[in-house]
Amino acid sequence: MKFICPLVVVENIQKSKEFYENVLEQKVKFDFGENVTFVGDFAIHQKDHFQKLIQDHPIQTKSNQFELYFEHDDIKSITQKIKKLGLEFVHEIVEQPWKQRVIRFYDYDYNLIEIGESMKYVAYRLSKENYSVEEICKITYLPKEVVEKNIQK
Repeated sequence: MKFICPLVVVENIQKSKEFYENVLEQKVKFDFGENVTFVGDFAIHQKDHFQKLIQDHPIQTKSNQFELYFEHDDIKSITQKIKKLGLEFVHEIVEQPWKQRVIRFYDYDYNLIEIGESMKYVAYRLSKENYSVEEICKITYLPKEVVEKNIQK
């Protein structure tokens, strides 16, 4: 058996497609009308169509049981983009125990989205904040070779 991709249900496929393309900078891999798959292999599916496929079982929103995770190293600028759209934040920028800065918010259909700095960028940022290679490894759990490679940007 092979896992293919996560799929989230959306009320307005066109609006959601534009959000994922224009705000989260995802590229469409396949567009089947009521189902769109993005490069990186996650999909969005039109709610009324999907509901028929699951024999009209209810679709719950805002469950917080699943999130789509993206990385973006300029977390401040993407936070501003999300604010301008008026989307609901679970939280704005917070720093995880391993020093990665992340935001979590809901898309138009209350699917949970997380955007965090890449761990490679976290290593770089921490080096600029005068953490030693050893400290960065301990904090981030990244191997020494990864840290050394990414602090030399």
